Amino acid sequence: MKELSIESKLYVFDNLEALPEQVYNLMLQAFEARKKAYAPYSQFQVGAALLLDNGEIILGNNQENASYPSGLCAERTAIYYAGAQFPEAKMLQMAISAGSLKKETTEPIPPCGACRQAIAEYEIKQESPIEIYFMGHSGKVVKSHSLENLLPLMFNKEAL
Repeated sequence: MKELSIESKLYVFDNLEALPEQVYNLMLQAFEARKKAYAPYSQFQVGAALLLDNGEIILGNNQENASYPSGLCAERTAIYYAGAQFPEAKMLQMAISAGSLKKETTEPIPPCGACRQAIAEYEIKQESPIEIYFMGHSGKVVKSHSLENLLPLMFNKEAL
């Protein structure tokens, strides 16, 4: 047997104000998208803002449904819209803000597994990384240079 070691590098900003200006503005748009989320069941809202290389910023938020699996996360809402409307554009940065309506969320909340896989698909498709920034309502912001840091053993088309 051989041991396999995997390392991921993430970067932590103390707060929103410590972000570069472009990312700060992108995160503010994720905040606004989060406020428009439809989350009557979980009371957990997520907003995403996705910057494309053509300058477009695509917003997404979670959309719940009484049939829980029929809902969609904010990250996938933004990614799929961008893929449908701007199929040739590269996705450069994604800012994500998530939190409960029941309590203040101060810890950074990363994308769920399904969203990680969806983002991975677009990184592979465009052959370049997507920077991901995520946080709660407030507090620290975590940056990943690529989705691969969050999902190091990605399932991709090579397995098919």
